[in-house]
Amino acid sequence: MCGIAGFTHLNGFSDPERIWHITRSLTHRGPDQQDVWESPDVSLGAVRLKIIDLENGAQPMVSDDGRAVLVFNGEIYNHGDLRRELIQLGHRFRTQCDTETLLHAFLEWDVEAFKRLRGMFGAAFWNQSERRLVLVRDRLGIKPVYFARQHDDIYFGSELKAILLHPGFDRRLSGAGLHHYLSLNYVPGPSTLVEGIEKLQPGHWLEWRDGRISKQAYWRLDFQPDRRRKRAEAKEELDVLLREAVREQLVADVPVGVWSSGGLDSSTIVHYASEFTRNLKTFSVSFNGRRFDESPYFREIARQYQTDHHEFDLNPDSGLADAVLEMAHYSDEPSADAGALPVWFLSKISRDFVTVTLSGEGADEVFGGYITYLADRYARRLRAVPAPLRRWLGDVARLLPVTDEKIGLDYKISRLLAGSQLPPLDAHLYWNGTFSRSEKRGLLNAAGIHLLNGFAPLELPGKDVGYLNRFLWLDQLYYLPDDILYKSDRMSMAHSLEVRPPFLDHRIVEFAARLPENLKIRGGTLKFLLRDLMKDRLPRPVVKRRKEGFDIPAHHWLRTVLRPLLLDTLDERAVKESGIFSWPAIETVLRDHLDRRANLGYHLWGLLVLFQWMRYWGITAPPKIYREAEPVTVSASSS
Repeated sequence: MCGIAGFTHLNGFSDPERIWHITRSLTHRGPDQQDVWESPDVSLGAVRLKIIDLENGAQPMVSDDGRAVLVFNGEIYNHGDLRRELIQLGHRFRTQCDTETLLHAFLEWDVEAFKRLRGMFGAAFWNQSERRLVLVRDRLGIKPVYFARQHDDIYFGSELKAILLHPGFDRRLSGAGLHHYLSLNYVPGPSTLVEGIEKLQPGHWLEWRDGRISKQAYWRLDFQPDRRRKRAEAKEELDVLLREAVREQLVADVPVGVWSSGGLDSSTIVHYASEFTRNLKTFSVSFNGRRFDESPYFREIARQYQTDHHEFDLNPDSGLADAVLEMAHYSDEPSADAGALPVWFLSKISRDFVTVTLSGEGADEVFGGYITYLADRYARRLRAVPAPLRRWLGDVARLLPVTDEKIGLDYKISRLLAGSQLPPLDAHLYWNGTFSRSEKRGLLNAAGIHLLNGFAPLELPGKDVGYLNRFLWLDQLYYLPDDILYKSDRMSMAHSLEVRPPFLDHRIVEFAARLPENLKIRGGTLKFLLRDLMKDRLPRPVVKRRKEGFDIPAHHWLRTVLRPLLLDTLDERAVKESGIFSWPAIETVLRDHLDRRANLGYHLWGLLVLFQWMRYWGITAPPKIYREAEPVTVSASSS
């Protein structure tokens, strides 16, 4: 695992230290080796976390004839097969690392090589004779690639800071990014929260040649459910696919472990990994004394598979505020997903023992594991109830006692009833999001409302693939890469840890896209096929339990241990200096939550992270927007 950065300079360049400065800013992604490569046209930098062939494989890597240079972040799991094919075609290798295999594959097949890769990757190839730069990102977006244009030049990197650190680059807040962030808790690609910076979308490559840019998809997810698919046959195929994916992703020349939450997904990975590894190391986060603590389940998994188990108890004395402040640097682009905090501590403890971990990420989006998919179904039925009655029920629900539960009954009922008032797409996004459209506008002054005007919402893909599959497809396109995988990459790489998600082997994703909906969710049973496959292998309580969610008690902690940080961050001066938020509206949200009139912890977490990030990186509103505005108040307790 590594970090990459670079930029072109068509009109000459006189600052050779800049690429070194930017490359060093990514050292956490690759503390084992750093270097740069420059020509009159381009500067490339790479930092390396050594995983395969520890003695060789330094980057940037230059081809033997000097015509191509590669900087690469990721792992190519089928590099051995590709290498054998390339040797038959006449290629000669000096190392055993997948970086060299990738370089030779590009020299042989150019952009057609990307279809042959199985793995997670973000890479940049420079062809010296053609003055041509090619960027590429893996199919599911496990590894990040950011880019920006200024005049005819292009800037890129594994993290936003690789672009933000260029002098003269305006650090302006993106209206499109803010529009999505406040609604969804993340920013779906290709947008970011910084004006002028984009994400290269998963499954795409980008070519820069003499100032001209073109982009193309080399892989697209396609749902073609086969309603004739038999349960037994599907179970058998999934078993083979999972075993092969886990086997491939355990390969490393450094210690490897597994993140274990005690849930179905991570326990499945532990099961298959135990077939290939003795004394497997597992890592978990507990919340001792809390109702949602999962320690009985992951300890049972550790006992059954006799793993070398390590856990960290995340509690108010864990240094939470310090971690939140550090995350502003490593996150780069904020995510309002409060699950980033336990992932931060999980990564920290894991790195004391291993360099690579496997995780169960992706199974929920691929096989249908979120309760939000049931909420979509329930809301569909609720819409048959007259709207005035639903609004009345929503008013009644707000009378329920406000609890400190992570996601209590009061929160679930209020969100379901509010979501039932929305169109299906808006409702689905609202389940995992925070502010509705009206609440979001109410947070802003006139300048902020102007900034957000004119941005189109996401579109629901597919029409004939089934009601559930359309939402799964949407989440795999956006929520998975831009929230779940983003969170995993930033929090783990902050601690120089590589995380591999076997469920996102593209063969498994394509297999799931061909499944009928009743093999994903049947009745109230989520991830039906996976659960059916594992029911006689994992402990019964693990298979039968409902998903808890890897999250923090945001409502409670923002009223207690994180309250000083919250009030220091969202104070009147900071809100007014933002130029776009209304202080009376923000103050109303704060008071409604702190005075226990509503549970708005997740809303406030997103605002806390956003303001911390803007302060740390000096992000400001665009100067062209109208700034003088009357404040607009909002009662956030309606959410």
